[in-house]
Amino acid sequence: MLFLHACNHLKIMSESFAWSVIAFSSPFVGNVCYLSISPKGPVTVEALVGTNVTLSVSHAGVPHPEVMWFKGSLLVAKWTAGNSSLSGVASGVFKPELNGSLTFMNVSLRYNGTYTVEMNNIGEEKVSTTFYLFVYDIIMNVSLHTDPGDAIEGEVSFTLYYSTVQGEAKEVRWFFNGLQLRNGSHYSISGKNLTINQPSRNDTGRYTVLLTNPFSSETQHWNITVLYGPDMPVLKVSPTKAVFVSGESLFLSCQAEGEPPPSATWFFNGESIETSSTGTVSLTNVKTSQSGIYTCVMINTRTEATLQRNVTIIVYESPSGEPLCSVQAVNGGAALQFLCLWPGGAPEAQVSFPGLSVNASGYGNYSMTINDTPSLNGREIICKAEHPLIRTQCSVIPRGPVDFLPVIFTSMSQDEQTLVVIHCSAEATPQALVHWIKDGNHLQTGPKYQISTNTTQLFIYDFNVTTDLDTYTCTAINPLGNKTVDTTLLGPQIANSSVFLSNDRTEVTLTWDVPLTSVITGFDIQLKGPELSSPSQPKLSIASDFRTIQSKPASARATTVSGLHPECTYYIRIIPKAGRTAGEQSEQHRIGPAAGLSGAAIAGIAAGIPCALLVLLIVLAFIYCGRRDRIPRYPVSRAVEKAVISQSTLNPHRLLRARLKAPPEYRHQQPERSAHLPSVNSCVRMATTV
Repeated sequence: MLFLHACNHLKIMSESFAWSVIAFSSPFVGNVCYLSISPKGPVTVEALVGTNVTLSVSHAGVPHPEVMWFKGSLLVAKWTAGNSSLSGVASGVFKPELNGSLTFMNVSLRYNGTYTVEMNNIGEEKVSTTFYLFVYDIIMNVSLHTDPGDAIEGEVSFTLYYSTVQGEAKEVRWFFNGLQLRNGSHYSISGKNLTINQPSRNDTGRYTVLLTNPFSSETQHWNITVLYGPDMPVLKVSPTKAVFVSGESLFLSCQAEGEPPPSATWFFNGESIETSSTGTVSLTNVKTSQSGIYTCVMINTRTEATLQRNVTIIVYESPSGEPLCSVQAVNGGAALQFLCLWPGGAPEAQVSFPGLSVNASGYGNYSMTINDTPSLNGREIICKAEHPLIRTQCSVIPRGPVDFLPVIFTSMSQDEQTLVVIHCSAEATPQALVHWIKDGNHLQTGPKYQISTNTTQLFIYDFNVTTDLDTYTCTAINPLGNKTVDTTLLGPQIANSSVFLSNDRTEVTLTWDVPLTSVITGFDIQLKGPELSSPSQPKLSIASDFRTIQSKPASARATTVSGLHPECTYYIRIIPKAGRTAGEQSEQHRIGPAAGLSGAAIAGIAAGIPCALLVLLIVLAFIYCGRRDRIPRYPVSRAVEKAVISQSTLNPHRLLRARLKAPPEYRHQQPERSAHLPSVNSCVRMATTV
């Protein structure tokens, strides 16, 4: 090409100067060509810092062309080939060569670049060629850095880059766990940087950078831990149960993956509860108030990322005791209301009356009203009570009033006013209401009469035996029926009485009974006979009239009299009282030895027996010898009456009704009416002499 260029130039000159061409054409044809330049060796030159390096060229066609070297567009050296003297450029760094080559003396990194050499001859076009100079230093002290400081899973990117104290790499290669990385969607390699796009926990590992240049190589490692989590917490409840019973214990645990391992905190009702370092919570003796949602909050302390999860704990508690069934009258006594009560518990128990309604039910305290009451009399109504922890039932049997007997109570106030209470309580379910009637008139609460709240008691104040002894009617009514009883109040009186004498004849037990409707406020126990004595102070003085030795309350049905003299005779009786009014006295009971022969009389009789036998023999002789048909009448000694103690037959049923203990095994004597006794001194001994 340079040759053709030179030839064309010669043609132009020959046309302009014909005589010159003619004169010189012969000598130069085939021997003279045009200026040309070419590199001697590779155009890419690599050099070590501090060494000398030459960019070698050769030229032809012109023996001494002008040589100029440029770094980029900057002229760095200029001289004429064949002359090694530089003209006005850095002569201390560059050494010109005679053939136009350029030598760098003690080359440094700053001379890295692209160099172009141009040669020209006067009147001719320039020729040039280009070199690429790479100056390297020995690679030393490689270090790795990250941006940002932590690799976090899910972030946009994470960059790992290197730096050197000395030397530059011609080639950079990155490795992950020993495998070379390539540019792609996940890894980007550019310059000194390795960028991980959207890092994940799988990018945790050992990263290596390998730096090489023609004169050295260096390797550096860096362990990258990608921070992540917390992942979704795994919650466990131990023991594994859907429902816990009040009083049981349980454990809550919360675990989640993460780097670093996240810490757990439990919350209940918005407040934190004590949590162990392993994320567990111990709940002992749980109560229903601890039912609810428990929240575990996991936090990564490095990234401050949090995640939470909930678990619901259910604590049940059965209602206390057993369900209670009852029935009451409503709507003015026209209907029955059945109630089933089983309060408490968590949740509340469901209760129902399947015998009354198949579908109706309630919770805790449930009631149902039924208007058709006659069909329910005597029928068992069952309430079914169901709780998640227990199932049970109760029942009630509605009944109309049954036959009953009224009960009379009497008392006396401090001002000696008598209060009489008539109690009429008929067994019925629901409880019957009692209506009180006297002389055809309904009694109402007032100064004279008061009716108890449950209507079963009638209080008669300031009772007067003269005016208030009358017939009182009580009628017990409930929705299932009614019963009526008339009560005729009687004055104070004794139905029957008995006495029981002790074996040593010093103590007597007196028992008695009264009519059920008799109005009595107390009893006076009266005695006639010697004064009572004690074993240490015997007394034998005799009282001719009855005197009161004891006073007993209206509830008394027995008493014991002590201090009797076994050789004396006593008479005892009971006076019932209603306030200040004394009633009819009981029968009189005689207590003492039998009314028979004394010791002297018996001695006289024993002494007269022989005489009597003699007389008898004489009489018999007269009979056989005389008139047989005539029976003589001999005087007969008067029979001695035996004294007995009067006593009525004891009614065991009345004893039980009066709540008395059975009397001791005293000698039971037959009663003797005091009206038939002779009025003699009871301690005088009598004898009959024959």
